[in-house]
Amino acid sequence: VNYYASCRPFKIYLLIIVIVLRRTILSPADRAHNSPFSAQPANMPERRPFARLPTDVSPVNYALWLKPDLVDFTFEGKVEARVQVTRATNQIVMNCADIDIISASFASGGKEINATGFNYQNEDEKVTLSFPSALQAGSGILKIDFVGELNDKMKGFYRSKYITPTGEVRFAAVTQFEATDARRAFPCWDEPAIKATFDITLIVPKDRVALSNMNVIDRKPYPDDDNLLEIKFATTPIMSTYLVAFVVGEYDFVESQSSDGVTVRVYTPVGKAEQGKFALEVATKTLPFYKDYFNVPYPLPKIDLIAIADFAAGAMENWGLVTYRETALLIDPKNSCSSSRQWVALVVGHELAHQWFGNLVTMEWWTHLWLNEGFASWIEYLCVDHCFPDYDIWTQFVSADYTRALELDALDNSHPIEVNVGHPSEVDEIFDAISYSKGASVIRMLHNYIGDEDFRKGMNIYLTKFQHKNASTEDLWDCLEEASGKPVAAVMSSWTKQMGFPIIVVDQEQHGEDSVLKISQKKFCASGPFNGETCPNWMVPISICTSEDPSRPKLTMLLDSPETTVTISNLGPSQWVKINPGTVGFYRIQYSSTMLDSLLPGIRDLTLPPVDRLGLQNDLFSLSRAGMISTAEVLKVMEAFVNEPNYTVWSDLSCNLGVLSSLLSYTDFHEEVQEFICDLFTPIGQKLGWDSKQGEGHLDALLRGLVLGKLGKAGHKPTVEESHRRFKDHVDGKVVLSADLRSPVYLTVLKHGDSATLDTMLKLHKQADMQEEKNRIERVLGAISDAELTQKVLAFALSEEVRPQDTVTVIGGVASSSKQGRKAAWKFVKDNWDELHNRYQGGFLISRLIKLTVDGFVDEKMAAEVKSFFESHHAPAAERTVQQCCENILLNAAWLKRDADDIHQYLLKRKGSACNPAV
Repeated sequence: VNYYASCRPFKIYLLIIVIVLRRTILSPADRAHNSPFSAQPANMPERRPFARLPTDVSPVNYALWLKPDLVDFTFEGKVEARVQVTRATNQIVMNCADIDIISASFASGGKEINATGFNYQNEDEKVTLSFPSALQAGSGILKIDFVGELNDKMKGFYRSKYITPTGEVRFAAVTQFEATDARRAFPCWDEPAIKATFDITLIVPKDRVALSNMNVIDRKPYPDDDNLLEIKFATTPIMSTYLVAFVVGEYDFVESQSSDGVTVRVYTPVGKAEQGKFALEVATKTLPFYKDYFNVPYPLPKIDLIAIADFAAGAMENWGLVTYRETALLIDPKNSCSSSRQWVALVVGHELAHQWFGNLVTMEWWTHLWLNEGFASWIEYLCVDHCFPDYDIWTQFVSADYTRALELDALDNSHPIEVNVGHPSEVDEIFDAISYSKGASVIRMLHNYIGDEDFRKGMNIYLTKFQHKNASTEDLWDCLEEASGKPVAAVMSSWTKQMGFPIIVVDQEQHGEDSVLKISQKKFCASGPFNGETCPNWMVPISICTSEDPSRPKLTMLLDSPETTVTISNLGPSQWVKINPGTVGFYRIQYSSTMLDSLLPGIRDLTLPPVDRLGLQNDLFSLSRAGMISTAEVLKVMEAFVNEPNYTVWSDLSCNLGVLSSLLSYTDFHEEVQEFICDLFTPIGQKLGWDSKQGEGHLDALLRGLVLGKLGKAGHKPTVEESHRRFKDHVDGKVVLSADLRSPVYLTVLKHGDSATLDTMLKLHKQADMQEEKNRIERVLGAISDAELTQKVLAFALSEEVRPQDTVTVIGGVASSSKQGRKAAWKFVKDNWDELHNRYQGGFLISRLIKLTVDGFVDEKMAAEVKSFFESHHAPAAERTVQQCCENILLNAAWLKRDADDIHQYLLKRKGSACNPAV
């Protein structure tokens, strides 16, 4: 499942914002100054007691019939599960939630016994079926009749609202089962290791489309009602319950075949089939790519990709029937922006990777969730790089995933990649940037360490050995070790079983023609130098390059001790040395001042590759937040980027300046910060201009949108004036804004607009036929400055005009707009907590809502207030997020107190010593 359709997040979600546009500082649990390789941080959220299902009865096959009622929002169901009883028992324990069992019986050896009792354990989402006599060892059929509700919680078997082309409101019946919600659709053994085959039959209105994991093998009238059809699907391969899916609704589709003969369909809302063509193109290229990469064929005859109107995650990898948010699948050739195309390509690549890695071979338990998500979050970039080499996607990976994971994992309230998960309520907590983005980053580091050839060989061994089975993290390490001959398990355990990462401290001495580097590692903490008793150690793959060849490592090594010394021969004093070329190793770097000074000209003259320019700046920014260097010094370094041409480098700079601007909005010199931003971004803005030029590509379009949005928000007068002019022409129908300019223009006119501007924007939202356009508007509504209008935006967030999953985006947009907006959003969340918590019921969206609302506060009283509120308003799935947010608030407070005066003095001195550039 991709929860970063926002955010990888949005794989992460991810405020649901395209990752290439926005990255928020993420945060995690209490300082693990405990022993290395411990499985848990010292202060984890309290764990509820939990036991996995008994193993005395297990399913072999489910024959499942479901009859949804799309008017009354209920469903009737029947399951006949062929089971194996391994030892005699008079009860069967299964998972069951929000379902009423009407009757149950067990048939074996020509006898059928009716269950005499159903004992629901609602807290644990289990039911115990009791029988009057023991069920003997052997095979049998468990039959259960049941009823349930098509809920509105975007989990289990639920209803999704859509508008027909004629304007009528209707509902589809759809599913979202990961992690633990198949039990809301039918009683089952809802654990990833308890695999079975499925024969699914849906009884549906004859004018509706019905889809499931497999192809349709029979379609006939339903005997009790002429308006219904009974649709039977082929038997699935052996699979986990969380991957089962069914959809009943109204859809159009486009179809193609991959080069290896798999039928691919993209299902769209009625009348929008054309918007499925881009995803279809990506999917038909992607399936053969993965088949070749893994050397394992796709095992099903078809794959469907379908856009669901109300959908909490970004997408879900159900085997053979992948479900998506509309914005993660649909592309309008005329009205979709470049970032949306890129996002769709990444999400399609992510979900199709799961068809092998997750579906064919499945994690044994949720502790190994990271293996599913981290791997898919890495290989989606490999796939997009194959399909669209002009996207420079690996540089974007560093900004979107790698640095996000470093930010979160530097917190005392982080958690290891591998977290011991017990109770279902704990699973949603680990769908975060550690599982997705740190997972992807350490896999990228591993791939680099053992090389592509051995990595592919190891993946083939793993997928072949464990196909249709379950596996753990250690199983993958064993296979990669077998292929490469390198100590994969020893190296990777240091990255997955303990939280955090090292800071590599480097100093250099010149000995004649040789350069001697002293390299040491320590745990990096967002709060400053590590001061625990026992410092954890990592096995760190280190690469070193020099100015002789910045793109190729001169030396590689494995740092497995606290410190070491390395000699580089024939390296003169005028040559620079760079650690971690390509920004692949998952660590921060602190150079001696002499080494750093020698690297800085490489930023200005672009001799350092883009990904290394980005990494250097990001490390310095992070060190300044931790109080290890002065923030004013980092601002000086940022000024060296004035000649920067690369989109992703600017994107990361923009993000870090956004964090700093938010922090300094709590001072009386916020205007000077905006002037600094304008000075930095004006030259590249003038170079790009407003309109695309012949020969420009994907990255130019992304850069133009980024720069104009940054200048507009900062109040750059010419940008504000031109935005208002173009917006008026757009609204009047004179000149329609290109899709790539809409976000920056909408943001700018709202930031510097009034009630008429907001009314116009809300009117555009209502008229928009495309969810991408509605989301584009929802993301920026919070930019409006007037306090009364901010309240109007917040009320709009909970209105029928905004889809349930997008409410979080609107509230988050208000919170990120200004200190007044953050205060208003927090009050709104508190005042409407019951409704919001009920709406998202423990899913990951509640964590995202909390994070987006409170993470930017900067005073200790607010940290105490947030902590106190959630002590009396429990949100079990967001416990760790609350701890992380409180930590971030305290870090912000310390940063502001420590550096505000220095930053102010630097900005004043800079202003006094140089004329402002003409704007």
